[in-house]
Amino acid sequence: MAVHVSHSAGIDPAAAIAAGLDVLEIAEDLAAQVLLKVLSRADGLARLGAGISSFNTGIHCESIRLQEQAHMTTSGPSALVTGASSGIGAVFSTKLSAKGYRLLLVARRRDRLEELAASLPGSAEVIAADLTIEADLRRVEERILAEPALEILVNNAGFGTLSRFFESDLEEQERMHRLHVTATLRLTHRALRGMVARRRGAIINVSSVAAFLHNPFSVSYGATKAWINSFTETICVELESIGSPVRVQALCPGFTYSEFHDALGIDRSFIPRSLWMSAAEVVEASLRGLQEGRLIVVPGWRYRLFVGAQRWLPRRLRHSIALKYGSRNRRRLAPTQDL
Repeated sequence: MAVHVSHSAGIDPAAAIAAGLDVLEIAEDLAAQVLLKVLSRADGLARLGAGISSFNTGIHCESIRLQEQAHMTTSGPSALVTGASSGIGAVFSTKLSAKGYRLLLVARRRDRLEELAASLPGSAEVIAADLTIEADLRRVEERILAEPALEILVNNAGFGTLSRFFESDLEEQERMHRLHVTATLRLTHRALRGMVARRRGAIINVSSVAAFLHNPFSVSYGATKAWINSFTETICVELESIGSPVRVQALCPGFTYSEFHDALGIDRSFIPRSLWMSAAEVVEASLRGLQEGRLIVVPGWRYRLFVGAQRWLPRRLRHSIALKYGSRNRRRLAPTQDL
């Protein structure tokens, strides 16, 4: 911008220019100081904002932690039992409820679960689900992940068949593998994540004495139960390798008074009375074994003796025993039945 200086006013042009430059310098200095102050205050505000944000985040995280602690304190530890509607599962639910656990009851029959829940001394949540159906299994997995205080998982759901494998309904065989293997695997995986992180918890996988045998007419049953034993033992070794106090157990009952054998149409009179145990005896042995840190629990001294001895028997003799037992069921073969 050109500066026009009038000579008629009698003002010295050089002095006027010098004065004008001084004014410009002063203005520039003032503008710079103002800008520095603005920037300084903006930086301070930004830092203050960041500090407030960090403080709020800390409060939020602490709030969540306290809420979880309060939930665990007021509600107590929880236990999830599958196949809870009858037999061993129902007894597990009753025993654990009496010990102060909140129960998450899982089975297909809602009416039976609601009946059981109403009879328990403590609180219980009913989850009607068929674990051979993907959507139902996923729903139970999500419930496990959402449970901050899960301390015990009992994978008890199961069913048997009585048929020649090659004549059986293939879909039923696949359902058995989905229930005994896939559901056990997935629910154990979900539960262990939280238990290992909290360094607290236990998983009981209900297997069978059949896991140690090779009985005809129940091929998949014995095979899937043998998988449960191997799966549980290997997880135990893995937990020990990282120094985790989380416990696992494979429970291997023999003949047990429950709806299991009734559904198969097996006549109890064909089996010596001394070999039958009550579901309560089986569960008591399991919980006692859990306290003692035993990996494989075989209730009943007769079954323990048999399982221990059969490992040393020649394969041919083991097969002969299996065939003798299997021959009792040969005439009673029927279509597969579900529990």
